[in-house]
Amino acid sequence: MTSQSGMAATAAGWVEVACDESGYEGEKLVEGSTTSFAHAGVDLSVDAAAECVRELRRRIRSPATEYKANHLMRSKHRGVLVWLLGPTGPLVGHGRVFLIDKTRYLLESLVDLLVNQEVRPLGRRVVRDEATRSMARLLRDNGRSSPMWPRFLVAANELMRVKERPETPDVVSEFFDALSPVAEALTGEAAGLAVKLAGGRSVAETFRSNLPSTSGTSPLDPLLPALVQAVRYWGADHHDVVIHHDRQNTLSPDRVADLTRVVGESSESGHLRRVELVESAVNAPVQLADILAGTIRTIADADAVGDGDAELLDLLGPYIDPESVWGARRWIG
Repeated sequence: MTSQSGMAATAAGWVEVACDESGYEGEKLVEGSTTSFAHAGVDLSVDAAAECVRELRRRIRSPATEYKANHLMRSKHRGVLVWLLGPTGPLVGHGRVFLIDKTRYLLESLVDLLVNQEVRPLGRRVVRDEATRSMARLLRDNGRSSPMWPRFLVAANELMRVKERPETPDVVSEFFDALSPVAEALTGEAAGLAVKLAGGRSVAETFRSNLPSTSGTSPLDPLLPALVQAVRYWGADHHDVVIHHDRQNTLSPDRVADLTRVVGESSESGHLRRVELVESAVNAPVQLADILAGTIRTIADADAVGDGDAELLDLLGPYIDPESVWGARRWIG
């Protein structure tokens, strides 16, 4: 996994990775501005990343002080995007993206709670078993034709979120009221699944009365499983991992400490040594992680609404973590 140009410092016993995300809206998984969440890691050295950024500037020729995904997603810069993500580009073998379809992620969490009766953050088990994933797909494929489906998703999101809002009504009653009209429209195996969901009311009430103490242990927040998977991948050789992450308000010192503890307990390979918050504008590796996450998330969002670009989608294979919670037929079941 390491190379001469990489950030990995194996002699020191740890691996350094630059990370950033795109599409993060906390526990809000529906009715947001994006349909996907992407978390990217890049192990290029500072010098190699700076050279890559210089090459992007030479090709794009924008006066912007910091390049973002939207620069590369413009049609006039398609060739630059294909170069950056393509097999001869600088990021192949040095970039990894954990991608989450937010609706699918929500439905898997819901099935886990009400059918499997398991209340746990996804971070402790990055990929759910195939039975859970199949039930989530069954519910999505059969339920989304109902005109009440959007209301159902919103109610499910409110039921599962850890951070309560003062104006929130009785979220348990709201959810089961929203489930009823969707269930009435289902038939066959999907109708049987709706019965199982409806039978989980006592579990839902127990969950709401014993909410986790922090959003760092939320079953919905995608940042936790993303960090778990980053540590698992980059620490695969049992190295500790140091993450240099772009600054954002949600990564407060307390939040970082909580995530470091949970991720350290969850990883099956290396451990998260620390998270260092940096400014992407002055850190070339983090700037590339930002671009990688943003471009792949944008390509995934377009595919989710039936506007997928076959050429661009074909470039994503080397980057997408196979344990992503995404519905792309090319890589993920």
